[in-house]
This record gives sequence, structure tokens and C-alpha cells, in this order.
Amino acid sequence: MGRLDGRVALITGAGSGFGEGIARKFVAEGARVVIADIDEEAGIRVADSLGDAARFIHMDVSRDADMAAGVAAAADGFGRLDILVNNAGYTHRNAPMLEVTEEEFDRIYAVNVKSVYLGARHAVPLFRARGGGVILNIASTAGLRPRPGLTWYNGSKGAVITLTKSMAVELAPDSIRVCALNPVAGETGMLHLFMGEDTPERRAQFRSTIPLGRFSQPGDIANAALFLCSDEAEFLTGVCLEVDGGRCI
Repeated sequence: MGRLDGRVALITGAGSGFGEGIARKFVAEGARVVIADIDEEAGIRVADSLGDAARFIHMDVSRDADMAAGVAAAADGFGRLDILVNNAGYTHRNAPMLEVTEEEFDRIYAVNVKSVYLGARHAVPLFRARGGGVILNIASTAGLRPRPGLTWYNGSKGAVITLTKSMAVELAPDSIRVCALNPVAGETGMLHLFMGEDTPERRAQFRSTIPLGRFSQPGDIANAALFLCSDEAEFLTGVCLEVDGGRCI
């Protein structure tokens, strides 16, 4: 018996990195998943590798119509939706705060923050109709221990942490749990942007701030996501769990 047997999850940004890791873990534990990603080639690759338990939908999480289509893909294709994982993220390159363009700022908040609102708009009515559900937001240690050069990204993740707690309280009467994960910098496609430049020296500098001595891996995030989305965490809501090797201590 898998820990997510019979569950259906919509996972945004699931074509790579943390999202792909979460999708693979969920399927291994019995779930069926909708792989949502703006990168069609990457998303199709992941969905195809997971067989009948997965299907792909092209999604820009900052667009209301795309989020609606993603929720519908789960409900229509698999008959239900139990879990929404807001994983898709965007960042500016590590740089002084005044060098970030207005266009970059808008995109960061559209992808990282507005997507949480849009996901709730379309998933919560389904959850209410079936008596409950789980929303898992992928925030970041950036919202708790901000690094210089990432000010606007840091702020967007701080917003996600606050949204998670507020949503948890408001949706608790509907048996909808809302939690978040705060990963430390990880081995994903955005790592070079967080560091500004991917050099051995910069990697060593970032790694030195993590007491357990390494970056996060998709498997670390997937394991934590599985716990928070499973029945083992049925009495947890509003939890923003640091998966950070001690970075936030």
C-alpha cells in the first residue's frame, strides 16, 4: 500500500527539479499526477516516463485560464483532485536590488505569489465539494534568512510563507490543509541564478552557510512533500517546514 493510494495531485513546475522529484515520489506512493510546466518538452518527458499514472498539461501558472485548465485536467482526466502542489518558481539573477528590472520584478511576483492565489481560486471549490484537500506551497529559506542580492525574490517567498499560514486558518473549517516547504538552495536549474555565477568558489560560499554541508536535492523535498500531503500529517496545517540542512537555525 502506498501512502498516497487513490490520490490525485496537480504539481506545477513538475518538468524538472523539485517538482519532478515530488511527482516521481508521489507516483511511487500510489498517486496519479498532472505534470504542469511551461516547458513542454520537459513536462512531456516526465509524464511519459511515469506512464499511465501521469499526464502533462502546458501551464503558465501566472495565467488564470492555464490554472483553471490544470485543475480541470485532474478532475476530468483522473476523476478528482486531492492535492495541489504550487512548486513553479522564478527568480532574478543575484544582483543589487536596484538593478533588477520592473519586468523581472513583475514576473517573480506573478509566478511565485499570484500563482498561489490562482491555484486556490480553482482548487478550493473542488476541495470543498469533496470534503477536504491539501495545498502544499514550495516557499524557500529565502523568506526566512534572506541572502543579499536576491531581495525581490526573498520578498516573494516571504509572501508565500505568510499566505500559507493565513490560508491554513481560513480553510481549516473546510478540512483543507495548507502547508509549505522552505528548501535551502538546491541542485536545480535555478541554482546559478541564486549564486550569480556558478563557480567552485561561489558554490563553496553558499555551501558554507548550510550546517549539514550540502545543497538540497529533489529527493529531500519530495520526501518532505510526501509526508505533509499524506494522512500521517492529517493534524498539521499552517506548517512551513524548513528542509535546509540547518540553514535557518
